[in-house]
Amino acid sequence: MASTMTVSLEVNGQTHSLDIEPQETLLHVLRERLGLTGTKANCEEGECGACTVLLNNRPVNSCLLLAARAQGFRIQTIEGLTSAGRHTALQAAFAQEGAIQCGYCTPGFLLAAAALLDVHPTPTEDEIVFALSGNICRCTGYQKILKAVTNTAIGVVPG
Repeated sequence: MASTMTVSLEVNGQTHSLDIEPQETLLHVLRERLGLTGTKANCEEGECGACTVLLNNRPVNSCLLLAARAQGFRIQTIEGLTSAGRHTALQAAFAQEGAIQCGYCTPGFLLAAAALLDVHPTPTEDEIVFALSGNICRCTGYQKILKAVTNTAIGVVPG
């Protein structure tokens, strides 16, 4: 049995000191230890993007990252995107365009799109496609998601 280690994780602007097992993934710690279930557990192989979180504003698959390796980084989950009051236009655009369908992949897509728009406020369609390429949706056919991100970038406010 592995011994525990204490890590300090900054998640959504709050610091958490946790005793974790060395093999615990960030996904597990977020969901099971911190109760942040907006980060979805799906493939656990880094293929689908449902577990996407932002690490210093860069999208990462939390299922592939050991929690101990996240120490010293700012971690943002979908709950942090909402609580910070940021990107509400992006969230509204997803709802307006029907880019949410079943909703399982939505947190990962929103975080990937938010990271893109923070770096490139007016991305091209190719940049949007590339930024979202690590996320899989089985319901929408992607067009509604692309339209929501595009509308947010050009300032079309859902009404």
